Amino acid sequence: MSEENRVVTACLIIIGNEILSGRTQDANLSFLGRRLNEEGVRLAEVRVLPDSLDTLPPAIREVSGTFDYVFTTGGIGPTHDDITVDCVAAAFDVPVIEHPEARGILEDYYGDRLTDARLRMARTPEGASLVPNPVSGAPGIRMNNVYIFAGVPKIMQAQFDAIAHELNGGAPMLSDSIAASLPESVVAGGLAEIQERHSSVEIGSYPFQKGGRFGTTLVVRSIDPVALEAASEAIEALVVSLGGERDSSVA
Repeated sequence: MSEENRVVTACLIIIGNEILSGRTQDANLSFLGRRLNEEGVRLAEVRVLPDSLDTLPPAIREVSGTFDYVFTTGGIGPTHDDITVDCVAAAFDVPVIEHPEARGILEDYYGDRLTDARLRMARTPEGASLVPNPVSGAPGIRMNNVYIFAGVPKIMQAQFDAIAHELNGGAPMLSDSIAASLPESVVAGGLAEIQERHSSVEIGSYPFQKGGRFGTTLVVRSIDPVALEAASEAIEALVVSLGGERDSSVA
């Protein structure tokens, strides 16, 4: 595979008991999926894991060795249950230290309001570097290929934007969506044949209902614009041959 067409992958670990309990809804996945694709990095896997010193270190160790990049969100605040730093340190078998630069950032940001609890946000795995946080001061962290971000969407997005230029991506994933006025069961057979003929693209089908009638959005994805166009044309021809039409009012 040529350098410009190489596939660079990432894994996102969403951390927090509040996510698993349903008390908090994750708002970071869609942002990271979109922004990573813009940087030529394919978000290949997402895990939602509890705040657990038993669960997180082996998971982080595993995905760090599997994917080019790993991003974690959540668990780096000032409270006792914010243990992501400890878990990343355990995953790489290094101690947790108080990072002098992080402490300086917090001292400047909080002044005489800096408490022992807030100083917890200066803790990093030994050997880690800092990720700027222009929103609330407390920095994110990079340890090898693992980026540790806040769970608060506004902060996480600012942290990602601060490091996006560091990512060494490959070809971005391109996509085309064809909303057809046909139920999924009608297009299934022909769609399978098109997928077999166009093996270098990913084809997905997603049913919808509009005005009491069922339709299907057919999504084609590829890093190759020529292959993408060829598969899209084949799908549009299939829809027409089955008596359907493209519904431009459906995204």
